[in-house]
Amino acid sequence: MVAVSLCRVIFPRFYSLSCRTVQRSSAGRRSISTGSPNFAAASQIGRVYTDKHEWVEVSAEDSTVATVGISHYAQEALGDVVFAQLPSVGAEIKQHDEVGALESVKAASELYSPVSGKVVQVNTEVENSPGLINKACYTQGWLFKILLSNSDELKSLMDEDAYKKFVSSSDH
Repeated sequence: MVAVSLCRVIFPRFYSLSCRTVQRSSAGRRSISTGSPNFAAASQIGRVYTDKHEWVEVSAEDSTVATVGISHYAQEALGDVVFAQLPSVGAEIKQHDEVGALESVKAASELYSPVSGKVVQVNTEVENSPGLINKACYTQGWLFKILLSNSDELKSLMDEDAYKKFVSSSDH
């Protein structure tokens, strides 16, 4: 038996997916089942963004933990990052709280949390080498990981397409 799963986005946020699994038996019979994916599968769709240019991505391994960083647009606007002040491990933070700061040779910028929860890890490599943010803001340059206290907050953030439109507009 061969099974293929297909998912498509119904609404702009990555939570709103429709999945269909098509199974074909060796006799050529086909069966189709539909349903909504679990949270972990939804996290594979991509990261989401704030209007302050932070991004958040839910872990595929643990859907209660999310990674936070700044977007390529933000790191480009800042220029060479020379200092990163990150939140403390164990800190309880709320969505939109100021949780740190980034400084570059040409500007300083506050860091805001895109979601609420408890900080479970900070990227000490970024604290020691802030330039990682410029080199790889979505991989090695992530800032902190947070244990989500309200995953519904993710629904209010922009998906990749909405963020690209936001960045290309003059509204930010």
